[in-house]
Amino acid sequence: MTVAIVGVTGYGGGELARLLARHPGVEVTQVISDSSAGKPLASAFPGLAGTKLGALICEKKGGEITADVVFLAQENGYAMTVAGALLAAGKRVIDLSADFRLTDTAAWEKFYKMPPAAPELLAQAVYGMPELVGKEKIASARLIANPGCYVTASSLALAPLVKHHGLSGIIIDAKSGVSGAGRSKSDTIYRYAEMNETVRPYAVGGGHRHTPEIAQNIGASVLFTPHLVPMTRGILATCYGSTNASAAELTETLKQFYADAPFVVVREPGDWPSTKDVAGSNFCHLAVASTGEQAIVVSVIDNLVKGAAGQAIHNMNIMLGFDETAGLEGGGLWP
Repeated sequence: MTVAIVGVTGYGGGELARLLARHPGVEVTQVISDSSAGKPLASAFPGLAGTKLGALICEKKGGEITADVVFLAQENGYAMTVAGALLAAGKRVIDLSADFRLTDTAAWEKFYKMPPAAPELLAQAVYGMPELVGKEKIASARLIANPGCYVTASSLALAPLVKHHGLSGIIIDAKSGVSGAGRSKSDTIYRYAEMNETVRPYAVGGGHRHTPEIAQNIGASVLFTPHLVPMTRGILATCYGSTNASAAELTETLKQFYADAPFVVVREPGDWPSTKDVAGSNFCHLAVASTGEQAIVVSVIDNLVKGAAGQAIHNMNIMLGFDETAGLEGGGLWP
């Protein structure tokens, strides 16, 4: 099975290349990037030097895509312009942008400041969070809307507890490494001298684009505040909500809910996860505490893997009938 990556030289595209290079069932045959067109992929990602994939020459967008599966790792607004033609040509499409994630088109226009995708494309798109959506839907999909990074960490922490314990009054305090902003960011706040030794909140007051996506996934409104921290990759989301359930009860709910989820690890109360535990892996680690009135759930993921490329490959595996862990085996890098 052949694969193309459009937008390969961004951080998400680069992680797709790194992970797919070791996948036993697919071969990356096209890498597409306007900024690196005509150059080997290793010129953008020196870590791929000396590999077959690193020697692959990047193509410009707009040419014929011959691969069976297409990963779209471009900015918001691009996938909706090309997905229709790719689907008509018989391709399976996995989009890492937000173009097909929201079912509420008014919320899309409010948060993304652009018209939504065509209704026929939105109707075809299946939201790609296997743990919440169900593998059967993903297996039959031709167009996958890959979830956002903050969304993944927060939704996996909260959805089972909202469903089974009526968690309410939800507040999410999340921290992300700077790679979550993408490779093309040129704002001064992403420069080393301005990002190092500081923690910076942003989109305070419910203005972050991932807010409606989290609410859509868990079936409850949320107050979500993200922060940038001076690390390269990783997300830690601390989620709060009202419930009288004990930590033991909440932990058992999570364990039962994710019993068949190979990439979710539910840890015992007091065994708190850190971003280092999952760096470079497709795992999400969860742990819970309770005051008797409030639940506190800590969730950690690697934003570029479980929050982007790894989750996209997980979806591909299910779509194509591979073992769902193929190419994603192995825990976090340590130390």
